[in-house]
Amino acid sequence: MIKNDLFLRALKGETVNRPPVWMMRQAGRYLPEFIAIREKYDFFTRCRTPELASEITVQPIRRYGMDAAILFSDILVIPQAMNIEVQMKPNFGPYLPNPVRTQKDVDNVVVPDVTVELDYVYQAIKATKELLNNEIPLIGFAGSPWTILCYCVQGQGSKTFDKAKEFCFTNPTAAHQLLQKITDTTIAYLKEKVKAGVNAVQVFDSWGGMLSPVDYQEFSWQYINQIIEALKDDAPVIAFGKGCWFALGDMAKSNASALGIDWTCSARNARYLTGGNITLQGNFDPSRLLSPPSEIKKMVHQMINEFGKDKYIVNLGHGILPNIPLDHAKAFIDAVKEYKSPS
Repeated sequence: MIKNDLFLRALKGETVNRPPVWMMRQAGRYLPEFIAIREKYDFFTRCRTPELASEITVQPIRRYGMDAAILFSDILVIPQAMNIEVQMKPNFGPYLPNPVRTQKDVDNVVVPDVTVELDYVYQAIKATKELLNNEIPLIGFAGSPWTILCYCVQGQGSKTFDKAKEFCFTNPTAAHQLLQKITDTTIAYLKEKVKAGVNAVQVFDSWGGMLSPVDYQEFSWQYINQIIEALKDDAPVIAFGKGCWFALGDMAKSNASALGIDWTCSARNARYLTGGNITLQGNFDPSRLLSPPSEIKKMVHQMINEFGKDKYIVNLGHGILPNIPLDHAKAFIDAVKEYKSPS
């Protein structure tokens, strides 16, 4: 049994004294102990070495005592396993030298045996579970099929993902084949993660907000929903779509256990759009962690009051930035732990 199960109770919608808290990208680049490891090992070596991935996962827990850990990994391990070369270039980000642009390219993409190709991830989960020693839950994650397609087709990060959209709109048959291959791989991958010991999974749709509401349904949400349906009996699923407030109504009708909200959607709107019954997670602006700690604490308490303490998980509206001072991150976590309901 997990000693601090606050996060899992919030996912079930149970009444709690205070909401749980964790931060997207909490295992990573703002921590000096992470930077020390980064100086010795390249990005995918860190992902593929269970001792390193597990150590990085627990670093923020040792320092701040969040209510959940999230496995250190990357969404792009999926295309790597699918026969698509992915490099991580320093000061540039992901780079795919042979982007998927044609039907022939799609035909060359494989649905792998995830137990073989991604075994290092499951080993990292087992190593992390030992380090966590049942103190708190562990979250596993994957990118949404649309977000993975964006990188596979664009070949790198982008402000518009124009090539990815062009591919979907000019060659929808091939695009849907690619999306389905990514979906099938992701489902198998997340199921293995649950078997290895993660207590919940999150699907990150980082680029969902690039699509119009109609295109979002066709090229993103239907595939995320396949993942939710496949996983719902195995573990709680959190769906997070950045910039996707317009889809919250549909998302709330799904079997997701919680929905992530970015900072552009108010608590009131998020509760209204989702019908008020589903657990929500978010939505502090990551840049607001640059505010003075006293102000961070005030804003966090106000945010909890606006969302309500139940059916709510405190988080950022996207990943923590590399330039956040350590005591500011601490102020964020401590503010939640110190929270008292207004009587």
